[in-house]
Amino acid sequence: MGVVTIIGAGMMGSAMAYPARANGHEVRLVGTPLDEAIIAEASRTNVHKTLKRRLPEGIRFFQIARVDEAIHGADVIIGGVSSFGVDWFKDEMLPRIPREIPLLSITKGMINTAEGDLVPFPVIYEQSLGGQGLSICAVGGPCTSYELADGDPTEICFCGRDMATLRKLRAMLETDFYHISISTDVMGVECAVALKNAYALGVTLAVGLSEKKDGHMHYNSQAALFGQSIREMRQILNLYDGKDDALYLGAGDLYVTVFGGRTRLIGSLLGKGLKIDEAMASLEGITLESVVIAKRTAEALRALTEKRVAAQADFPLLMHIDALLKGQETVNIPWRAFAKEL
Repeated sequence: MGVVTIIGAGMMGSAMAYPARANGHEVRLVGTPLDEAIIAEASRTNVHKTLKRRLPEGIRFFQIARVDEAIHGADVIIGGVSSFGVDWFKDEMLPRIPREIPLLSITKGMINTAEGDLVPFPVIYEQSLGGQGLSICAVGGPCTSYELADGDPTEICFCGRDMATLRKLRAMLETDFYHISISTDVMGVECAVALKNAYALGVTLAVGLSEKKDGHMHYNSQAALFGQSIREMRQILNLYDGKDDALYLGAGDLYVTVFGGRTRLIGSLLGKGLKIDEAMASLEGITLESVVIAKRTAEALRALTEKRVAAQADFPLLMHIDALLKGQETVNIPWRAFAKEL
């Protein structure tokens, strides 16, 4: 059995302890500076206060001051921070990890550049190290933290540059409920699963519109927006040389995100006709990766449009989402722009 050190005791980082412990590994769960209360309570009760579940027996808990102790002798480090903790992890944690220990990041997201590039977080980590040694892999696919903790079966993908490392990680963490594909298409996998946050906001506009109209769910409109989302996601993947096969991960992740969580909340509120400032005020204190990734992707596509590599007209749903997030429009889904001669 091996040693799995998880840095970041949020919901998904902590949920990764379930497949690790199911395979008999020693698990060391390290809280970030924001996780002190989580680690303190789990140390006393073995209950995770935000995941609201009892953690597997046998986990060792560490506050951030003891992170070096938790890293020593590990076979794999799991980076369990949210997208808002990427800079902290990059600056404070990456330099501490010995180069022979692979990193598996669960953090989904990308940044955009002025030139129109989209750069996934694993690539940002690699760039910060100057390509020096550390094998950085990442997780993509449909998986909610609470259902992973409950053992509900899912199928995700580990991506990275080195297939041998990916096979090692799969062997350590695959279970009868946590099924793992592996891929060297880092851009495709990470782009697809980041985009699902933006497009889940778009699909759930239909939820708010339905609730406003008559209080009933209407599935035609949701399905149509889901289909348009997949079309636009595929075009974006192609622009950035991601492989089509990664799209199924984004589609699955989009599906699970539409049915719950913070992105559904903001999309529904905008669909009801609230302006972005009103919707954000009602969700005060909730972090919204969907808002960030939608804005970044739209900015990247506008840059590519200026370079005549892409056309904004090919992404009507994303551009409408972006206009909503900028407060330039209220919801008015551009249905006619979705129709194509196939």
